[in-house]
Amino acid sequence: MLEEMSFRTRKWVRPEDLNANDTLFGGSVLRWVDEEAAIFAILQLGNHRVVTKFMSSVEFVASARLGDLVELGLTATRFGRTSLTMRAEVRNIVTHEPIVTVDEIVFVNLGDDGRPAPHGFTEATHTRDRVPQHRPD
Repeated sequence: MLEEMSFRTRKWVRPEDLNANDTLFGGSVLRWVDEEAAIFAILQLGNHRVVTKFMSSVEFVASARLGDLVELGLTATRFGRTSLTMRAEVRNIVTHEPIVTVDEIVFVNLGDDGRPAPHGFTEATHTRDRVPQHRPD
């Protein structure tokens, strides 16, 4: 795990998050990862117009059960001209045991025309100075 990873999102495993084996459904985890990664990209790039371009292979290391508390962490690993690459880990809050790792998630910054646009950033921020001031129509 990278030292800079911060775990900010927490989820409670609920009945609707379970698969037929009564363990955490992979689709629920991936939805959480993609949503949190999008929020992270918006805050890092200062733009509501970001899209998922790529997600590397996903490694399911362990599972979770009904009532477990899990947390999701992200860290920026690279800033491209129009993109942001990050790493994600989902782990059990109590044991800190990894549940899922995703080595690479790439988001692309879009301009008003819906095409990739330079964002001008080269490193992550941990303040709120890049929060977008308006939402796109």
